[in-house]
Amino acid sequence: MRILGVSCYFHDAAAALLCDGALVAAAEEERFSRRKHDFDFPQRAIDFCLAAGRVNSQDLDQVVFFEKPFIKFERLLLSSMQMFPRSRRVFRAAMLTWLGDKIWIKQLLQRKLKVGSEKIFFSEHHLSHAASAFFCSPFQEAAILTVDGVGEWTTASLGVGRGTELKLLKEIRFPHSLGLLYSAFTAFLGFEVNEGEYKVMGMAPFGQPRYVDEVRKLVRIHGDGSFELDMDYFCFHYSPEKTFNRRFEALFGRPRDPAAHFFTAGTGYPSYFGAKPPAYAELCRTNEHYADIAASIQAVTEEIILKMAAEAHRQTGLRRLCLAGGVALNSVANGRLAREGPFEEIFVQPAAGDAGGALGAALFGYHVVAGRPRSFVMNHAYWGEEHGPERIDRFLADANISHQRFAREEDLLARTVELLTAGRIVGWMQGRFEWGPRALGNRSILADPRRPEMKDVVNVKIKFREPFRPFAPSVLAEKAEDYFEHPNGAGGHISRFMLNVVPVRSDRQSQLPAITHVDGTGRVQTVDASVNPRYYRLIDRFGEASGVPVLLNTSFNLKGEPIVNTPEEAYSTFLRSGLDALVIGDYLIEKKPG
Repeated sequence: MRILGVSCYFHDAAAALLCDGALVAAAEEERFSRRKHDFDFPQRAIDFCLAAGRVNSQDLDQVVFFEKPFIKFERLLLSSMQMFPRSRRVFRAAMLTWLGDKIWIKQLLQRKLKVGSEKIFFSEHHLSHAASAFFCSPFQEAAILTVDGVGEWTTASLGVGRGTELKLLKEIRFPHSLGLLYSAFTAFLGFEVNEGEYKVMGMAPFGQPRYVDEVRKLVRIHGDGSFELDMDYFCFHYSPEKTFNRRFEALFGRPRDPAAHFFTAGTGYPSYFGAKPPAYAELCRTNEHYADIAASIQAVTEEIILKMAAEAHRQTGLRRLCLAGGVALNSVANGRLAREGPFEEIFVQPAAGDAGGALGAALFGYHVVAGRPRSFVMNHAYWGEEHGPERIDRFLADANISHQRFAREEDLLARTVELLTAGRIVGWMQGRFEWGPRALGNRSILADPRRPEMKDVVNVKIKFREPFRPFAPSVLAEKAEDYFEHPNGAGGHISRFMLNVVPVRSDRQSQLPAITHVDGTGRVQTVDASVNPRYYRLIDRFGEASGVPVLLNTSFNLKGEPIVNTPEEAYSTFLRSGLDALVIGDYLIEKKPG
């Protein structure tokens, strides 16, 4: 049975293909279109998935869309009418965009894929999230939490999964939304909504949660983790441009200028910002105020998630939890939940946001609609496009690029380790690209975590990003507890997908300065030999050479660009950045000194 899942038209568009219940391919549209967070119809991602499965669209048994467009349109229509005339621009935008392709998804899928209407099904947004986590997990029964901005009406749900059954027991509805609350602070702090939330998370440790009481004026939190926003502070329900209003600003001050550099005494002042401004000390204090606000919304978010999890445990009595929705990408909150929450094991599917809805929709179609039994467990995230030796060789030859090809993997790894231990920064491209926003060793930029300067060097020469942003450690799975306060149980599954922030052991922080954040933590990725053998062996060889089986790992892209897919994109990024070397498959390209 062949099922295609599709998500699009709000956040990251994506497609996923199941064959007889097993995932064959999954990819976000941005990796092909090269438009970051591309939300348009994912034609290229669909074409890739079908090609990977050697399936013609006419041979599909089901095409499942991740939400119900008419119900979503109803929410947009009714909520804008309630706020009319203030919401007239939202109303107009809804009419213009939704009365086009967005609402007629069934007809669009029929036309694009040439399938009959009887093959097209619709899941619900949060049911797709729930399915994307539970049906990918190794659990036969689990409590489920889904938390995001908004689906059709639902913004968060609590449910339970048993075998092939999913049931959502409770929900919170628009406009009361933890995702939209966090996004309001994302915008206030000068970052792009639906893109900069992880920047708020990275900024938070440079501040103190001094404004928790003020944040709590915006959101009334109940004992069971449910909550209500005080809508007098927000305007996302009637404004197409802004999420917060003047009353919000009266509480927290002027919004941070998105064009202004963020730095504090703790972050340092990177050279790519130019000369230090005359009012450096005053600007540091101003930025510390914003860092305190970031710390405050992060603290309140964690409080709500912990209370939601406690209620899920109380309601279901189960020992395992599946998390999904964009808020499930908050790895700091996940780390606290793993350490402090009531569950023995937690699973978060790596594309927890709207992209993952495509996979959830397909799984919903297979298990719920078709009633087929479970057999698939997602133990890795490498579901994207692969480029084999012939493709790489042809590219290098056509572009006349000087390179070295290694016949033995051992020699390739030895040379890569030699470069890393010498302080070189390496672009590393192997196999199929990752599903979800994290680079997990197939499309990564790698560096030596022992060198304290590496954090600034990678930011300055390659990523061109804010100095407060941390880099992740990739560590051999069996060595994780030696370097991190890493829970074997609750945090094990989420660490595989780099969705867990844990403390770096105090006696190891001096060995790992480039991946240790200002608060002594790291967003750890555990690497298993059976999951990614070549990446595992590289880290192992680096450990033999350096004494530390850990690599600094960040995504293989420049600021504002999607993670690379093809050899051409990897080489272009190599040329336009300070990368010293590039490994594509068995091929090594090095820049000449000077």
